[in-house]
Amino acid sequence: MEWLAGFDWTLAWSWAFTLDGWVSLLTLTFLEIVLGIDNLVFLSIASQQLPKHQRPKAQRIGLGGALVLRILMLSTLVWLTQLRTPFMNIYGFDLAYSDVIFLAGGLFLLWKGTAEIHQEMEGGTEGPQEPKAASFAGVIFMIMVIDLVFALDSIITAVGLSQFLPVMILANIIAIAVMLLAANPISQFIEHHPTVKMLALAFILLIGVALIADGLHMHIPRGFIYFAIAFSLTVEVLNYFVRTRRTK
Repeated sequence: MEWLAGFDWTLAWSWAFTLDGWVSLLTLTFLEIVLGIDNLVFLSIASQQLPKHQRPKAQRIGLGGALVLRILMLSTLVWLTQLRTPFMNIYGFDLAYSDVIFLAGGLFLLWKGTAEIHQEMEGGTEGPQEPKAASFAGVIFMIMVIDLVFALDSIITAVGLSQFLPVMILANIIAIAVMLLAANPISQFIEHHPTVKMLALAFILLIGVALIADGLHMHIPRGFIYFAIAFSLTVEVLNYFVRTRRTK
């Protein structure tokens, strides 16, 4: 593995003295935070498989490990850019390693979202039940792997947007810090509002389909997905206010 091959360390911190460096930092940070919204949804659902007192710790360890993986990926710039290089041609379809990652991640999200929805709606012979306790290490591993799948596209984009490795790493650190601050409140809100949890599970299915489409070279603009999520959340907020008013 060629660590930091082709990276000019003489420019490593020169970005701090240029306007372009700060603009690229703000742009990449915003990109990472926005693309981390779907990751937060899955993180909240995954952590609910653990007892309440273990959830914040699992979120912190999982996201911390995910940050380490992101930095390692950014530090191997040559390997990262080669993920989009096709290694096989199947009846005219160029298959790259990034396609395999997207397809595997999308299929996993479809399976996970479907299983969670079935658990919420059926739960067994006596109706919905509490989910079975999951392994603490298993949940952490799941959070790290899914974050890697979600972050892959944005990290490759970051490599194309900036030549400064510290800018890319700092943007990811800030994004993970924001996710750490938002993870527990979002998880608690989803837990106490069953309809929001069902909506979150539907988002997981939607994101899974988008990842599979990316793996098949049929990219769905993320703007459409985020608009659908924002619209659904707006409707849910209106329903919440209507229910609250009727209760009063």
